[in-house]
Amino acid sequence: MTDVRIQAQNLSKQFILHQQNGVQLDVLQQLNFTAKSGECLIFSGRSGSGKSTLLKMIYGNYLATGGSLQVKQGDTWVEMVGADPRSVVQLRRHTIGYVSQFLKTIPRVSTLNVVMEPALERGWSEDAARKRAEDLLSRLNIPSRLWALAPSTFSGGEQQRVNIARGFMVDWDVLLLDEPTASLDETNRQVVVDLMQEAKAKGAAMVGIFHDQTVRQAIGDKQFNVSANEVSSHVQ
Repeated sequence: MTDVRIQAQNLSKQFILHQQNGVQLDVLQQLNFTAKSGECLIFSGRSGSGKSTLLKMIYGNYLATGGSLQVKQGDTWVEMVGADPRSVVQLRRHTIGYVSQFLKTIPRVSTLNVVMEPALERGWSEDAARKRAEDLLSRLNIPSRLWALAPSTFSGGEQQRVNIARGFMVDWDVLLLDEPTASLDETNRQVVVDLMQEAKAKGAAMVGIFHDQTVRQAIGDKQFNVSANEVSSHVQ
């Protein structure tokens, strides 16, 4: 499975700091890379080089300043540069999953419902969604006594595991991961590595930031140095 799912050409991002007299900050300049089905592309580079910004651009949180950033939805390429909000919503519902650094949920919504939501939005039955969510939460060592509680009451590590369960709830064509194992112990870190390997085997094009070298080497197929604008098959 070597279908290209993401392709960036001369991609740039500039922030304008309006509170500092309109100072222009060039964060990303002329980037070129692709991500393929069944592979994991790891973003690397110095701190502040724009790795998380780049993930958010793929997800549609930030708009590019220049160049092209295309994501394949089914057999159709969607241009993220200038994409309308409706197209972005459809991509997020059907094509792109995103495990961010922090879980953002509606207060008082139960953990089980938070995890089930992506599947329900795709039309899964409630029984099927519940079964999948319970399996993921169990694998990630979230006790069943907590499933009815809102994750806002959990510790940071527990919230991150809920976030991961939600991210792996359905089979995404593209899966973005921003430090998914940062606050996890060794046992749960291995569970996440297993989930990522399973997603790759099903054909997901994975793009992620991982500061843990063990995780990078276990899951990575290629490495894109954002600072140097270079792709390498040698994952460090």
